[in-house]
Amino acid sequence: MLWVKAFHVIFMVTWFAALFYLPRLFVYHASSSDEISNKRFKVMESKLFYGIMTPGAIITAVLGLWLLFDYAWQAYSSMLWLHIKLALVVLLIIYHLYCWKLLKLFRDDKNPYSHVFYRWFNEIPVFMLIGIIILVIVKPI
Repeated sequence: MLWVKAFHVIFMVTWFAALFYLPRLFVYHASSSDEISNKRFKVMESKLFYGIMTPGAIITAVLGLWLLFDYAWQAYSSMLWLHIKLALVVLLIIYHLYCWKLLKLFRDDKNPYSHVFYRWFNEIPVFMLIGIIILVIVKPI
């Protein structure tokens, strides 16, 4: 099971790297005004989302479920920290799907938000990561 846990963490790091970078690309894309930059950002965002972010999310979730069923299923009801962690993971999946929606808006040249929105939007996964790591390592509740 340690191999499963190791790869779960590796793909979680991959997923978070993309969760941090894609909204940063959105910041720059929303600020760009020329067609060359617009096309370049569309390619970068698409490759990041489909080539790194989504596979990282799927593998992280599959390995996480494997760990959940193997390690914690019997004691799951008494682990409040795990319930909260899983709730944060669900919120991250919603964030991921919202990034997909934003990606499609940029692809179709229909982005309704300014770079300021994306600067704030970019901070959300930071707080999720802090919460998840503290819950998993410290298990405060």
